[in-house]
Amino acid sequence: MRLKNKNILVTAAGQGIGHAAVMAMAAEGATVWATDVNAELLKSYAGVANVHTAVLDVLNKDDIQKQVALIPRIDALFNCAGVVHSGTILQATDKDWDFAFSLNARAQFWMIQAVLPKMLAQGGGSIINMASVCSSVRGLPNRFIYGASKAAVIGLTKSVAADYVTQGIRCNAICPGTVETPSLHDRINAEADPVQARKNFIARQPMGRLAQAHEIAPIIVFLASDEAIFATGNAYMVDGGMTI
Repeated sequence: MRLKNKNILVTAAGQGIGHAAVMAMAAEGATVWATDVNAELLKSYAGVANVHTAVLDVLNKDDIQKQVALIPRIDALFNCAGVVHSGTILQATDKDWDFAFSLNARAQFWMIQAVLPKMLAQGGGSIINMASVCSSVRGLPNRFIYGASKAAVIGLTKSVAADYVTQGIRCNAICPGTVETPSLHDRINAEADPVQARKNFIARQPMGRLAQAHEIAPIIVFLASDEAIFATGNAYMVDGGMTI
């Protein structure tokens, strides 16, 4: 039970990597607050031990502050909420740019800003941010807005880590490759040729397959645990070899 007696807050916990992380952390003994903007998705946790659910819009700063205030202690935060936009810089719109940076970066800024006082008062905590291999790590075709916003997440992560490294706060990012999630399915199905689109996603993975959400969860558990007590300011690749 690597996370016994730890309270953990997770955003975008309704499906995909967020859901897999909640289940893995609860299995390791944590009490998890699983939040999502979609109340229907949170019904999947009915009857799951040690999991509390709450509707949370991470684009609403007041909602964030209210939710954080309801949790007496927060040992770890997993900022999972995000969005993927396709296209090059010439196809990018101001609206899409603003939304991506609001959800992928500013929401993490607001979440961290809300939980940090609790973590500092209790003597420490772990912050885990969802970035991507498509970021400052690697450029991928047709991911201009997404790559730029996820690069911002890595910069945000390192800045928080540097500012609070002497105060018991650890801040790290994870950088997945392509993961089999409902979000990916939506993007594939939006393509003119979904079958070829899926083949293209698989082709860019050196392992020759997509990751499963439960394969990303273990590193999140590790970073939330005391096993990662000396790890901060890092961007961890979980990319199936994309950055070899």
